[in-house]
Amino acid sequence: MGVMSYYIGLSILSNKKAASAEARRILSVFNPGAEIREDANGRPYFPCCDADFNISHCKRPREYSTGALTAVSFTRGARTGCDIEQVRYRENAGEIAKTYFSASEINYISGSDEKASFFKIWTLKECYIKLRGMSVFDMASVPSFIKDDGSFGFCSSENLHLPLFFSLYDLSYGNEQYILCAVAEGGNFKPPEVRWFSQSPFICKNIIEIKA
Repeated sequence: MGVMSYYIGLSILSNKKAASAEARRILSVFNPGAEIREDANGRPYFPCCDADFNISHCKRPREYSTGALTAVSFTRGARTGCDIEQVRYRENAGEIAKTYFSASEINYISGSDEKASFFKIWTLKECYIKLRGMSVFDMASVPSFIKDDGSFGFCSSENLHLPLFFSLYDLSYGNEQYILCAVAEGGNFKPPEVRWFSQSPFICKNIIEIKA
C-alpha cells in the first residue's frame, strides 16, 4: 500500500458564523465535487468515495471580536478526526481532569508549568472521540495518552484492528496560542501536510507524534 493522502487545512476567519462555509470550501479543494452526508450519529462523511474528513472550529480571543480558526483533517483510504483549542485559563480545568482524565494524565498536568498541558490531553482525547463518532460524555472511557513514566503514548488494552497515528501541533502568534491535533486510522502513515487557506501569521510546529 502506498502512502495515503493526509492533509490538515487551516483558515483564519473574521466571523465564526462563516466557519461551516469555510470548512466546505476547504473540502471542495481536497475532494472536488464530493457529496457530504451525515451518519446516524450526526458525523458528516463522503458517501461515494474512500475519503474521510473531520472539522473543528475555535473562537479567537476577545480582542478579535467574532474571529475564529477553522481546522479540517482529510484522508484518503483512512478515517480521521481533528480538534483545535485556544490555550487559555480555564477555571474548571482541574475538575474536568478529575472527571475525564487518567491518573497519569492528571499527574502530567499537575506537574507541568506549561499552560498548554491540559489542552494537549484534551485535544488528543477529543480527536479520538471524533474519530470513533462518540460523544464528549464518553471521554472518561478514552484510553490514557500519558504512560506511567510520564511520556506520551496510547495506553489502551484493546486490540486495535487498524493502526492509529496522532499528530499534535502548537500554533502561536504573539500572545495567541492554540493546540491542534489530528488522528488517522489505517493506511501507511506520514505526518499530514498542513495547508493554510488564508493568510496566516501563525507559526505551526509539530510537537508530538503518537503511533499505536
